[in-house]
Amino acid sequence: MRDTILSVVLAINILCGVLVYFMPDMGNVILLTIATAVTSLAIYDAFIQKKHSLMRAFPVIARLRWVFEEEREKIQQYFIEDDLNGKPINREKRSIVYQRSKEEIETVPFGTQHNVYAKGYEFVKHSLFPKDHHNVGGDRVLIGSDKCTQKYDASIVNISAMSFGSLSKNAIMALNQGAKMGNFAHNTGEGGISPYHLQGGDLIFQVGTGYFGAGKSVDGRRVFDPEVFKQNAVRPEVKMVEIKLSQGAKPGHGGILPAKKNTKEIAAIRAIEPFTRVDSPPGHDAFSSFEEMIEFIQQVRELSGGKPVGIKFCVGDNEEIEAMIKAFADANNYPDFIAVDGGEGGTGSAPLEFSNYIGTPLLEGLSFVNKTLKKYGLKGQIKIIASGKAIDAFDIIKYLALGADAIGMARSFMLSLGCIQARECNMDTCPVGVATQEKDLVKALVVEYKNVRVRNYHNKTIKAVKEMTAAMGKESITEIESKHIFRRDRGGEITSLDKIYFPEEEDVLMY
Repeated sequence: MRDTILSVVLAINILCGVLVYFMPDMGNVILLTIATAVTSLAIYDAFIQKKHSLMRAFPVIARLRWVFEEEREKIQQYFIEDDLNGKPINREKRSIVYQRSKEEIETVPFGTQHNVYAKGYEFVKHSLFPKDHHNVGGDRVLIGSDKCTQKYDASIVNISAMSFGSLSKNAIMALNQGAKMGNFAHNTGEGGISPYHLQGGDLIFQVGTGYFGAGKSVDGRRVFDPEVFKQNAVRPEVKMVEIKLSQGAKPGHGGILPAKKNTKEIAAIRAIEPFTRVDSPPGHDAFSSFEEMIEFIQQVRELSGGKPVGIKFCVGDNEEIEAMIKAFADANNYPDFIAVDGGEGGTGSAPLEFSNYIGTPLLEGLSFVNKTLKKYGLKGQIKIIASGKAIDAFDIIKYLALGADAIGMARSFMLSLGCIQARECNMDTCPVGVATQEKDLVKALVVEYKNVRVRNYHNKTIKAVKEMTAAMGKESITEIESKHIFRRDRGGEITSLDKIYFPEEEDVLMY
């Protein structure tokens, strides 16, 4: 095949040369130049380069493989996948975010595309006596235990953790301004509080293992610093503090900031060296036992002036999680909320094995934390925030039914900003300016247009939750329980989620 390809390109090159000899116009000269370049490339592929055997065997033509491979996901997304089989978020889900963000028509014609008789199909049952959704309550939740003096009245839907660094400054500004417009909270992510977070929206200040915005470097090691933390925690915009133990994208690994995204500005905010890859430690330096964790939570609560303090983790070893919650109960001191992240991952860049094979999926992790808090009498004190690829009202209702008091959403709010799921978040080449620090790409995201879309998506999703709740005959979102959500099992039978996730519920004391 190599000899055939070389013969063809060489013959074309000779013919172009003959054409130029007899008809020396500009068009033919350009044609000869192109043919010569292709011939030179073919000779290079076949005889000079030695790294790629495919190119040596199929000079020039083999290069098309890399072109198609580079554009594979775009070709698949736009020409191959249907509305339901796209990964990680299918077109149907993406479309509802775009439609609600832009206030476009969000109804669908001609019935569902879902196979309602397939294993795993989920639904809620409606009432013969639905309520008026305008009168449905329960879309706000008061977060703060009896250890907290500055409780926070939160929306049940908030922006989950995404740092300035992983997202652009324009994306952060649009998210925060949208949160202000819609009266909901914006989690800073572990990168600290930047000027772009201070647009008037309520903040959840996340403290990760790198202590960015909450610590300093000592002998090359990141440590918690009470004074640095306090300067940020007492800001009026900060309504809650979240101590991140792990995240669903890479539980047990620590955050990753690629070197290309670590600009001088980001490095200055985080007090680190610019243009270097930054790996947060997998664990906290400030504590190494449950007793020390409880002391640290109390210290953080006092330094913040009594604001709600929570912990975030992806559920790992169930026995370890139960031991932690038991320690909270025994000490009669506990966080004000627990943010449960799903092992199905999130917006952060992550090693493949961590993203695919480590961490409990959200439904199992959430239901386990809910059961365990009830078991030790802490459900009334500790609120649960669930985070795991929630997009539409059904996702939210399902998570609330399994024990969540509020929902943290990251990828869906990225979509509201115009994310097209290009999956280049870790490469600094996001084409729509959401997950990049490239100046020209960042400018493509116009804050004063996107902030409105963030608000619209939040408000319309809350409205959809109320409409579903009303259809179920409930007057408040808080009335929804796991017995109201149903799933078709592998045998075709319909089972409520309470029988799947809480089969022993009748033996657990309710608090």
